[in-house]
Amino acid sequence: MNPLFIPPLYKQRYQFVVDFVKRHKPKKVVDLGCADCSLLRKLKFHRNIELLVGVDLDNSVMKQKMYTLAPFPCEYLKPADQPLTIELYHGSVTEKESRTKCFDLVTCIELIEHLLLADVERFSEVLFGYMLPNAVIVSTPNADFNPLLPGCPAFRHIDHKFEWTKADFQNWALEVCRLYGYVVEFTGVGKAPSNEESIGFCSQIGVFHKDPYRSGTFVRSESMENTSSHTLLYHVVYPSLCDNNIFQRTLVNEVLYEAERIKSKWLGVSGEEQAGLRVSDADFPNGCQEQGISQELYLQGGAVCVPLARVLSFPSVRRLCGSLQELQDSLQGDSRVVLTGDALALVLAAEEEEEAASDEEWDEYEGPACSETVKCAADCTEDWDAELSCPCEISRGDQNGAF
Repeated sequence: MNPLFIPPLYKQRYQFVVDFVKRHKPKKVVDLGCADCSLLRKLKFHRNIELLVGVDLDNSVMKQKMYTLAPFPCEYLKPADQPLTIELYHGSVTEKESRTKCFDLVTCIELIEHLLLADVERFSEVLFGYMLPNAVIVSTPNADFNPLLPGCPAFRHIDHKFEWTKADFQNWALEVCRLYGYVVEFTGVGKAPSNEESIGFCSQIGVFHKDPYRSGTFVRSESMENTSSHTLLYHVVYPSLCDNNIFQRTLVNEVLYEAERIKSKWLGVSGEEQAGLRVSDADFPNGCQEQGISQELYLQGGAVCVPLARVLSFPSVRRLCGSLQELQDSLQGDSRVVLTGDALALVLAAEEEEEAASDEEWDEYEGPACSETVKCAADCTEDWDAELSCPCEISRGDQNGAF
């Protein structure tokens, strides 16, 4: 049987949110009804986001998947400029939680139909009247579309308490806007056939924004209350250059890497034309020309001295330090770096000394430890394969299903 929608509808819903995040660049995002964290795993790569939160009533599903939100090893090697904090909370979306207030974006993807109709008004009050987000994305099945779905029962999922028609959804959304001071744009994913376009999308979506010209008629003073009803299940802070220790480690790694590259190229030329020959500035990047400071490499006591001004000319270092003085201040006192007496150059061991030291290390290296390392790497590969090939679980209600 050919799929009804390509890509599958749940992927189109997630992509709709991702596209919104790319355009509007919110810093604080909360996904209500996050379930297996599928949407959060997509959003964590958009590093304009600084706080990413998920809330769900089913803590067992979140506990199974929460560690998939942990940083990858490469994110420690190449930390982002800004920090990212991810938090997961166990709690009901009909209960107030002050830690979810005043976010830039709230997403409710295929959530509202899992509530009892009697709870929808309370949900609306908590979301729009208490949380006060700048923007909200709500998606829900369009009951008008159900007759076009082969073999679709009364509701698309056994846990659905109701399914709104296009008119029902728009009436609810417009009333929310009137009460709480928002404006809404209606759209969706999963287009109807050309002869049935009037029924709307298979998944209807409302995108709400605060109306800057008016406030709601129903916003109560209780929106200022600090209420804690949810339980924190998971908290992780991604490495970033805002952390002084991480910044220092990253800077030194970049400096030593570029300095070794410069040294290797210089030694290659020197080997051909006798040690002591200087390499032309044209052989290295431009960009940082410190006035009156030499950028020429030289030998000193069997070591190679690489001017910091030359290292600073590389973009990877320049983005971390804006001036030579700043670079000197950052490197002085670091045990991994040796500077000349005037602090204008890095002192690096000559290639012959490095090779000798490396040979000694290999002679002393023990086999079992190496085997253990290989085993660990193999395990990691298996985990990656499992993560990348694992089919989407149907744990978010109907979100990852066909419809």
